[in-house]
Amino acid sequence: MPEYLAPGVYVEETSFRAKSIEGVGTSTTGLVGPTRKGPVGGTPELLTSFSDFERIYGGLDNLEYGTNFLAHSVRAYFDNGGSRLYVARVTNSGGGTAVSPDIVTNADSTLAARFITRFPGQAGNGQVMVQLKTAPATKRTMNVAPLGSMIRSGEGEGMVFHVKQEGTWVDSSDTALDLSSLADTDVPNGTADFLSLSIVAIDRDGHVTGFDDLGLDRSHPRWLGNVLSDSPSRRRDALEQWLAAEIGSAVTAFQLREGFFASADEWSQTLTGGSDGSEPDQAAYETALKEFEKLEDISIVAAPGSSSYADAQGILGALISHAERIRYRIAVVDTPQDKAVSEAREIRGRVDSKYAALYYPWVVVSNPLSRAGDASVPREIALPPSGFVCGIYARNDVERGVHKAPANEVVRGALRFERDVNFAEQEVLNPLGVNCLRYLSGRGYRVWGARTVSSDPEWKYVNVRRYMNYLEASIDRGTQWAVFEPNGERLWANIRETVSAFLYNEWVNGALLGSSGKEAFFVRCDRSTMTQNDLDNGRLICLVGVAVLKPAEFVIFRIGQKTADERQ
Repeated sequence: MPEYLAPGVYVEETSFRAKSIEGVGTSTTGLVGPTRKGPVGGTPELLTSFSDFERIYGGLDNLEYGTNFLAHSVRAYFDNGGSRLYVARVTNSGGGTAVSPDIVTNADSTLAARFITRFPGQAGNGQVMVQLKTAPATKRTMNVAPLGSMIRSGEGEGMVFHVKQEGTWVDSSDTALDLSSLADTDVPNGTADFLSLSIVAIDRDGHVTGFDDLGLDRSHPRWLGNVLSDSPSRRRDALEQWLAAEIGSAVTAFQLREGFFASADEWSQTLTGGSDGSEPDQAAYETALKEFEKLEDISIVAAPGSSSYADAQGILGALISHAERIRYRIAVVDTPQDKAVSEAREIRGRVDSKYAALYYPWVVVSNPLSRAGDASVPREIALPPSGFVCGIYARNDVERGVHKAPANEVVRGALRFERDVNFAEQEVLNPLGVNCLRYLSGRGYRVWGARTVSSDPEWKYVNVRRYMNYLEASIDRGTQWAVFEPNGERLWANIRETVSAFLYNEWVNGALLGSSGKEAFFVRCDRSTMTQNDLDNGRLICLVGVAVLKPAEFVIFRIGQKTADERQ
């Protein structure tokens, strides 16, 4: 309570309304899987386009052990309406980083200087080109040059190199350059130039990275070893900078210059040794999924293409366990490629979760890697449906709302489905919770199912699960202010009004069933929901009930005949 100790007028702010609850986002997606390059571990970066993915995680080219399913699925996700995506890269044993030949070689075989890729993957097997850049030097410009700058003076056999240290310019034998007799505009040894490096790196996917005005000496503000550090200080560099320079502590600027430009003012080498390793397993996926636990805004998770790996069942279990543990997420899972209806039934029988939805079959699209005249690359490629479906979830949420079942929606980019599921086959799969993607004559390629893989009829439908996730997460995050408030009638009334206002708005927007708010929901928070033992132990219990909308999965019209004179 405020204190009033001196006479006067006191103006205070107070609130006469309950606090509001803001609905959480439902369309942010997390995809996990192997990529051609990119960081392993650490908090994933938010991506809003496929070009963002390419810049950080590489292109669509195949991995050493098969199709780059994740990259293709990211492309399908954005094409189908997704807008916010996190990616967690998966790597397994055997993945290697690419390295260049040594720039400087020590006689005792200790580390001297070389370029190396910061991330494992064959995409690092690119090329590095280093050019020597020069700028005219005079005594005046040498005096204001930063520490670590290098100059080249003289010509022919009389050419010498000096590096600026504390107030002096010294050569490789620590002999100082005497500038005392020179005027400000004079040039030492008749001719002198500042030396700097310009580096252009091209990875195997053709992505170009450039660095200019780099210094050779470690005291330079843009020293090569700092700018191309293996652990950049800026987050953007840590995500995108795939090239690093490893330079031994005993290597000098003079050795680096000699290693780069002993015979010419250009140095170019190929990096080799980068490898994608072997197929990832369950442990690798579990490690990557842990990174998603730090991000509260993810509501959909998937592992596109993992169903084609040897450890597919273990990866499927890890993905579903992640969604169940975080609670406010749903896992979108695929059947393996090229499976018959009976095999899809068998796969469905291995899982039971109200936090997962299974889709069948795979989607055939135009292969973006195919080129005219190149018969070695197929013109079409089959992709797992999860990337498409996650994008459809996001599109459905924006256009209609999370309460609407994400089905009867067009699969953009589909040329056909790997298997043409007919009506009779879906009669077998749909009751089991296998959501089919079907071609419907005159209506195109559509998602034609919206069920979870749960045996609990209360959680049969995807939209019910996702809408309850939305409500629970919104109320959870919107009522954090109540923690440690006095647990009495005033707080209970405030909680009731806060939650009721939020649910009333949901009903008005058509997300709840009922002709009135009383039919659509109820909120109780009073002595009927709490005992004295609850109060003594600091527990506030609020009971909320909602009438959720289930999809009109079976639309039935009953039609009969009547006579013309029959009364209505």
